Amino acid sequence: MYFFLLSHSLLDVGSISTTIPKSMANSLWDNRAISYSGCAAQVFLVTFFLSAEFSLLTVMACDCCVAICRPLHYGTRLGNRACVKMAAAAWVSRFLNALLHTGNIFPTPLCQGNVLDHFFCEIPQILKLSCSHSYLREVGLIVVSASQVFMCFIFIVLSYVQVLRAVLRISSEQGHHKAFSMCFPHLAVVSLFVSTAFFAYLKPPSISLQTLDLVLAILHEVVPPAVNPVIYSMRNKDLKDALRKAIAWIFSSSGKIVFALPK
Repeated sequence: MYFFLLSHSLLDVGSISTTIPKSMANSLWDNRAISYSGCAAQVFLVTFFLSAEFSLLTVMACDCCVAICRPLHYGTRLGNRACVKMAAAAWVSRFLNALLHTGNIFPTPLCQGNVLDHFFCEIPQILKLSCSHSYLREVGLIVVSASQVFMCFIFIVLSYVQVLRAVLRISSEQGHHKAFSMCFPHLAVVSLFVSTAFFAYLKPPSISLQTLDLVLAILHEVVPPAVNPVIYSMRNKDLKDALRKAIAWIFSSSGKIVFALPK
């Protein structure tokens, strides 16, 4: 579990480091320009990190399912070597997928200028600038990638159906608590990732506005990597106690904030 958490943390750090520093630098220096190679690098890295993260979440769902449904066989089915192979498969396959998308979209001629209504280079935004007859191959690749993502989502759902059935067969309350505490962080992370991606990329075109698209993209790029460490750390007793004390301090009378009003 901790090996997969380490891999997931590296993907989160890479994902948020690909877009946010450049966006912050542009805001500070009042400059919205990005080089051609820099835009290509952003497309590659964003595609790689996001797709690899969802693939790794699928592997983690399998890990959770085996740990709860087949605990006595966990060591033989998911040993160290098997975990490394599954994580490596998720990274390598998504690396090749991102390389394929990047190599396919950037030779495409742009007929609508070179201005993106976005805070980073993204495939859907680049397709809006492409000629109508030249982006069909990329659309086909996106459909294939979307089908793979949908299959991963179905696998995650089926895994948790098996987990729920196994938990319901546990008679002790302590067993219920242990099983739910093991799966809840992963389920919360999956729900956050899928919900933000759904609103960012699968919303109806009728409600597609430039400002709304920008806000949803920021939520999808920033919120999951920032919140994931907190979700996974909620199993830590010291963090729970510190959070409980902070909440109690906020709502206590001694935690009131006094504003100095102007005379």
